This record gives sequence, structure tokens and C-alpha cells, in this order.
Amino acid sequence: MEATILRWHKKPGDQVKADETILEIATDKVDSEVPSIADGEITEILYAENDVVPVGAVIARINTNVEAAATAPATTPEAPVQQQAEVEVVTPQEEVHEPQFTTAAGPRFYSPLVLTIAQQEGIGFAELEKIPGTGTEGRVTKKDILNYVESKAKGFVPTATPMPARAAEAPAQEQAQAQPQPQKQSEPQPQSQVPQVQQVQVQPQSQANSNGHSVSYNGTAEIIEMDRMRKLIADHMVRSVQTSPHVTSFAEADVTNIVRWREQEKKNFEKREGEKITFTPLFIEALVKCIKRFPLLNSSLEGDKIIIKKDINVGMAAALPTGNLIVPVIRNADQLNLVGLTRQVNLLANAARNNKLKPDDTQNGTITLTNVGNFGSLAGTPIINQPQVAILAVGTIKKRPVVIETEHGDTIAIRHMMYLSMSYDHRIIDGALGSTFLSAVVHELENFDTHREY
Repeated sequence: MEATILRWHKKPGDQVKADETILEIATDKVDSEVPSIADGEITEILYAENDVVPVGAVIARINTNVEAAATAPATTPEAPVQQQAEVEVVTPQEEVHEPQFTTAAGPRFYSPLVLTIAQQEGIGFAELEKIPGTGTEGRVTKKDILNYVESKAKGFVPTATPMPARAAEAPAQEQAQAQPQPQKQSEPQPQSQVPQVQQVQVQPQSQANSNGHSVSYNGTAEIIEMDRMRKLIADHMVRSVQTSPHVTSFAEADVTNIVRWREQEKKNFEKREGEKITFTPLFIEALVKCIKRFPLLNSSLEGDKIIIKKDINVGMAAALPTGNLIVPVIRNADQLNLVGLTRQVNLLANAARNNKLKPDDTQNGTITLTNVGNFGSLAGTPIINQPQVAILAVGTIKKRPVVIETEHGDTIAIRHMMYLSMSYDHRIIDGALGSTFLSAVVHELENFDTHREY
């Protein structure tokens, strides 16, 4: 819905090449580089660093006809204002230098991935406008443009429903330019030559979130402003608790077999596969086996409809350099063997630590595993990662004396023990199912085959 501008790599007057990075943005918890879609000159930057901008808003302008502009006759001081107004009401077909266009429903946004595919397939912006979009507010997704390319190759070209042209709005906007309208006292004053309709599209997040509340404290204290990611996490956690009635079940597992097998095989595993094996892929493997037996845990709830997901995409909580947590997703985890799971776990964990995760790396998870034992916790009560319905937490592994039943009677032995806790959405998962599923995971861990192959 919105993105934060982290850093501009270019300034007005700079020349840019197609696919050259112009700026860095942050959407949700992931930072991304935004490339230029054409050769040209940066003529205007509309938002500063740290501004929060809604998806689809125009943030900069690129002049793709620099030579023609250089040979154009000089204009009077009043001309730039009029010319800027004409740019705002031009039809989408003429405004080819911007990575989006405006329809009757609002700005239409093209992601860098869609633009790259369009460039590779020789699809211009005029043709992009005609592609039906199934994304939010009619946006063209990767699937949409690939389907369009495939249909075009077969001789059938689907088109979007015609939208009223922007040019129809020109008279009203031109009149507004000619006769300045008095502004309401509550509206911010424009700070540039950009028409007022553009200025009111976005406000900095700090203003939107302040709500006019002042912070004061009479004693000795340090007041710290929440950073962008912490605000996102806080909002996500509150929304999850308000959405799902949480129930948490606990269990204990004897993971001695897993600990001994890993200790015995980790050097050979790294030498043979080139990857260090941790406990996480072993836990994910057990989780996936149980999901196949209890598919309701791999679902979501939309209104009164339960959506059971056929794909098993396991999210795993990972630490970022800032100390915040993020949940990259291992897609189709049920189709990976232990080596494949290990590679995916290591790849995503390293990307998180180095702040190299891509936006797609955190999407479409169906269930989540969080290892609170990494931080020394015996157990925890995790909060569900919406719109999922369950999250499994594993605690630290501790050696403890445990009573073991044998054919010769009970005995006490030193075993590697671990607590598990699972929070689930009580709207569709009752305690019986939640506890049964958790017991099944424990059974998989305790009956780990120490003679297995990778």
C-alpha cells in the first residue's frame, strides 16, 4: 500500500540509463532498489528521503527527449508553471517517461519486474495500458503480463476494459490553474510548482501517525521514536491478536536422536553438500510431514470460508542486522529433501542477515516456524503471522535427567530435551486438533531415523 523512500541515488539534472538504480525504497520489511525504465535526465524529484508514499504515486520525472529540450526556444518566467500544468493533464500514451499512468480509478503502478518483462518482450507503455490487471486496483502482475505474452504469441490479445481518458479532466484542472482557489486552513500549503492535486496525494508518515499526541514525562527518561520497521511489526502484531483468538498448546520432545545424528554427520554433510546443517531444516521436515496429515493447519480464513492451501510454504523467523525479526518463506517445502531444505534455510538466513532479502522472499507463507531457543528461551507463546492460522515455536535444547521406559523397567538417563509451543486460530482449530497436531510433530522428532540418508 505504501513505501518509504530510503535514499536517492540521483538528483535533478543527472543523466540516467535504463535499468540504472535511481533510488532505494522500503516496502513492508524489505528494502529494494528501483531502476530507471528509460534513458534520460532527471528533471524533478517530488519526495524527499524518509517520505512515505502510497503505491502508484509519481515520485520523480525523467525527460526522455533531452536533445529536443536543449534546442527548444527560451520561455518566459510564466511558462514553466503553465507547462507543468499541461504535463499533469496529458494522456497516458504521451506520458511514456513515467513508470505508471492514471486511470479513472487512480494511479496504476507497474512493478520493476513487470517493466523488465515488458522491455524484454518489446511491450511499450501504450500496450501495457491495454493489459488486463488482476492485482490490487487493477495492477498488472507478473502472471498477467506472462499470460498476455503467451496469448499474444497465439494470436489472441486480451484487452482491459476501456477507462475514461485523463484528458477529459483537463478543463477543470486548467480552470483551477487559471483561478487559484482558497485553501482550507487544515490543508498543507504547496511547496513546489507541482499542481495541488499531486501535492495532496501523500503526507509524511510522521504526520499521519502523530495524531496530535504529545509525549511528556516528568522523571528521568529517554524518549525514542519507533523506526519504520518497528512500527510495522507493532501494527502487524496488534492486528493479528485482534483478528485471531489465540490458543497455545505446549509439548516436550526428546530430540536426543536428532542431536546425536547431526553431531555425527555435520562434517560429512558440509563436505559433501557444501552447506552447514542446523536444526532448523530438521524441524521444518518434521513439520511438513505432519501438515500432510493435518491439512487444516495449512489454511487461512476469509470471512466464513476456510481456504486450505495445497502448497506448503513454511515461513521461518530470521534476525535482521537491526535485531528485528523477519519471516522469509521456503516455498513448496514438501517437495524438498533435507539437502534442499538446508540450502533454502541457509540462503534465506544469510540474505536476512545481510539485508539482501527480496520482497517476494517474504510472501505467500502458509505456516510459520520460529526458533525461540536461539535466544535461550525454553518456550514462548508466538503470535500468528496473518493470514495464517498456526505458528510453531521450538525452544532451546537442554540436557536433563529423564525417566525412560525400557523392556527391563524404568531407568533415568541424560537426554536432550526441548519444549515446543504452537499458537493457533481458535476460530477454526479446536484444542483437540491443535494438541493432536503438536503431538504428531513431537512423535516425528522423537522417532528420527539415525541411520537415514540425506
